[in-house]
Amino acid sequence: MKLHAEFLKQIKNRKRAVMLTVNAKPVMQDAAAHQKLLDIAAGADAREGIRQGVEDVRKGRTRPAEEFFHEFEARHGLSRNSDLK
Repeated sequence: MKLHAEFLKQIKNRKRAVMLTVNAKPVMQDAAAHQKLLDIAAGADAREGIRQGVEDVRKGRTRPAEEFFHEFEARHGLSRNSDLK
């Protein structure tokens, strides 16, 4: 499954047509099948993002959101509306 996910990720990142073959013969793919392949690739990306987030939590690579927002606002010269706090 990991090989399939990597292949799908490469297809998505290249944003170019890919020629699929079976026994060295080209395989045609209709629009619905192609969309399904794209949906699978998007799901694989989402699962990988979640996996990385869970790993970050397990390894303690987190910080309070309030700390992040204060740093982000200072770095970009922003201030929050007091009504939104």
